[in-house]
Amino acid sequence: MSKHASKPRTMKKRLVVIFLLIASFVISFLYASGKIGEQDVSAQQFIDLQENGQAHFGFRRAHAKGICLEGEFESNGLLSEYSTAEFFQRGTHPFIGRHSIAGGNPIAPDLGAPVRSLALSFSSESGQRWRTGMNTSPVMAVSTPEAFYRQIQVLTPDPITGKPKLAQIKAFFADHPESKTFNQWKDSYTPTTSFATEKYHSINAFYLIDEDGDSHAVRWVMVPQASAKLMTKSISKSDPDALQLELTQRLENDAVRFDMMVSFAHSDDDENDPTIAWPTDRKTINAGTVIIRSVESEASGSCNGILFNPLILPQGMAATADPILNARGGAYAESYRRRARETFLRQKDGAPQ
Repeated sequence: MSKHASKPRTMKKRLVVIFLLIASFVISFLYASGKIGEQDVSAQQFIDLQENGQAHFGFRRAHAKGICLEGEFESNGLLSEYSTAEFFQRGTHPFIGRHSIAGGNPIAPDLGAPVRSLALSFSSESGQRWRTGMNTSPVMAVSTPEAFYRQIQVLTPDPITGKPKLAQIKAFFADHPESKTFNQWKDSYTPTTSFATEKYHSINAFYLIDEDGDSHAVRWVMVPQASAKLMTKSISKSDPDALQLELTQRLENDAVRFDMMVSFAHSDDDENDPTIAWPTDRKTINAGTVIIRSVESEASGSCNGILFNPLILPQGMAATADPILNARGGAYAESYRRRARETFLRQKDGAPQ
């Protein structure tokens, strides 16, 4: 349930906030090293399953295909009442980001992916960092890492026939009625023909922590200012890089903008369950505008070496106890460890980049 404590402004409260931030890091580390998790499901097992025996050397294990972004977040300061995070204070905050498509294949066709993503990395001169990874899906299908692991297993095509395991898929979702909201979204979702015209959801909830030490559970969605339209005739829908080409072409004319819409949990909402969509009548604040100014190929771009771990949070934010959120951090770290090692070996052997 949402936490909205009312305590005096004391050093004890500051220590609690610091503890929450440190705990988030520790949980991420433990998942990455496979030390915790019911039924011994570790980050290593997650990444092994995602690789499915077909790891692409030096690439991310999930959302392997992407393009680097640069721009800034123009914060209007409206969240400063709820969080001391400097990125929510009024002003302009540069970021390095990444648009990507779902899947572990770095040469997959853009328009064939069922999910698209937007990841942002903020760093300040004072040493604060904030990473966020957002998807077009507003909720998760399941609420625990163990169920998510089983979901990946079930959805992975039969290795012999290459076909979906329909009976297992049907049985899995019958055993997980919490998947209803996700499946309804999946059945109604029609991808647009541009990264710039999708909505990107935090999915998991986080706490904003104000100057009194009070916490406020929130989720956010990046809402595009551009309206969806047909892909220009100069770009073929059969081109495997259609979305990347469209975004590059679009930016030649103007920047791409998203409004950061932040919704606050009601006392009836469970911020630790990512399968439940919050009602649309929840208090929502437009915190400012994310502006993408330029793109660069991932091979030479500055986003390639960034770990977009959603548990990397600045002072004034903290992770909830959402098990999926904490497992995401560990899986990201394990994927990063593997591809960093592969990149090192490639450079050591003198192979071309």
